[in-house]
Amino acid sequence: MSKMKPRKDLLDIESLSLEEIEHVLSNAGPFKELFQRSVKKVPTLRGKTVLSLFYEASTRTSSSFEVAANRLSADVTNFSVSTSSITKGESLLDTIETLQAMRSDYIVIRHQSAGVPALLAKHTRASVLNAGDGFHAHPTQALLDAFTFREKFPDLKGKKIVIVGDILHSRVARSTSTIFQKLGVEVAVLGPSSLVPEGRPEFMQRLSSWEDVFDWKPDAVYLLRVQLERQNGQFFPGIAEYHRMYGLNSERLKVMRERGTYLMHPGPVNRGVEVTDEAMGYEKSLIGTQVENGIAVRMSVLHWLKPKTGME
Repeated sequence: MSKMKPRKDLLDIESLSLEEIEHVLSNAGPFKELFQRSVKKVPTLRGKTVLSLFYEASTRTSSSFEVAANRLSADVTNFSVSTSSITKGESLLDTIETLQAMRSDYIVIRHQSAGVPALLAKHTRASVLNAGDGFHAHPTQALLDAFTFREKFPDLKGKKIVIVGDILHSRVARSTSTIFQKLGVEVAVLGPSSLVPEGRPEFMQRLSSWEDVFDWKPDAVYLLRVQLERQNGQFFPGIAEYHRMYGLNSERLKVMRERGTYLMHPGPVNRGVEVTDEAMGYEKSLIGTQVENGIAVRMSVLHWLKPKTGME
């Protein structure tokens, strides 16, 4: 596995150099091979502790981090926010002080407010891994998306991906579009005008319909989950209308199948909203592969980061 100067924290994609991104992606490959060969554990992080701190509900990301840490032989503690002092009004800084006293080596945190992982990173010697903060960032999702796409296209320069859906509220869209742009992939977006921000980066080309999408000839279509829980207001007429305009229906799937276009989605999928049931069985779908690759990429990240607790 390639060597590179470690970082303490992983908070976003923007601050990562191309060399650092390449390092994480190239090391994820051997980790994936390991567990595919039924070598379920390596002693890399034996004696280290990983604290999982999720202020928002999560199944895929939290379990993926837990499996990744276990496969590196780390001890994992799930800190239950609902039963902790946080629900009694304890301030975030008080909570950070409590976490610091636990002397964890790694803290995986998801929080509904942007910037909380960065604040935690400043006040703890542990390595902080941002598992999603508000609308801001979801760096390990972006890394696993890039790893998955690169398995199909080893040379990403000039490849095209269109991200469809709620760009405005999506930390996935923000992080994933950034990593693809850094790796030389052309990025376009499609969604209701109310959900495609005016102030988006210049590299995110705006498309206005599925006809535009097919004219643009993407190598992959990346559907975002419609996040009704994060929308303070009505951003489109209704679910049925959204599916009619922006969902992957049978007709659109037929065109993708004819062209061999790959399908991606960060999960969990809203069937009948972003996709039809038929599309879930599409042979060029990478959705299941993304889940599997998430474990390998998170192993690579944990292997790379270096907490100050382990430094002299």
